[in-house]
Amino acid sequence: MIFEGTVHKYGRDVDTDVIIPARHLTTSDPAELAKHAMEDIDAGFVDRVQSGDIIVAGENFGCGSSREHAPVAIKHAGVSVVVAASFARIFYRNAINTGLPIVVCPEAAAAARANDRLRVDLAAGTVENLTQGTRYDAEAFPPFMQELIDHGGLLPYVKSRVAGEGD
Repeated sequence: MIFEGTVHKYGRDVDTDVIIPARHLTTSDPAELAKHAMEDIDAGFVDRVQSGDIIVAGENFGCGSSREHAPVAIKHAGVSVVVAASFARIFYRNAINTGLPIVVCPEAAAAARANDRLRVDLAAGTVENLTQGTRYDAEAFPPFMQELIDHGGLLPYVKSRVAGEGD
């Protein structure tokens, strides 16, 4: 799977409380959550983000509480993939389970600037900065994790397996 989009750049230790503030956790509706994605760290994010855009961040993206609402909010706001120097373990797992691709690539995360254009190839494990003309090696997604992402997350994957698809 290959994604191409505009960078929305953030620093280190972006926690789930700023990805989707707790005051908006009265719903689990993805469309409603998307309206409030990143609002406590970047009030204009939802007005600027376009379908396919890419969040790039420093170390420990998604730290804090273990809410699945965080990857759901940014995915449904239009973010196609998150590239970071590292991810909090629970966010990493929640992102995969909810079908949000994430890529660990410290070099690409450090070099990217807001509004750069990136191309991310999950299978090849590469991040290309089209604006800067640079290419970085990242951790490629194992085939099973790629399959989870292709299905839209763990639940859709399991449903497809139960229905007999892919046998």
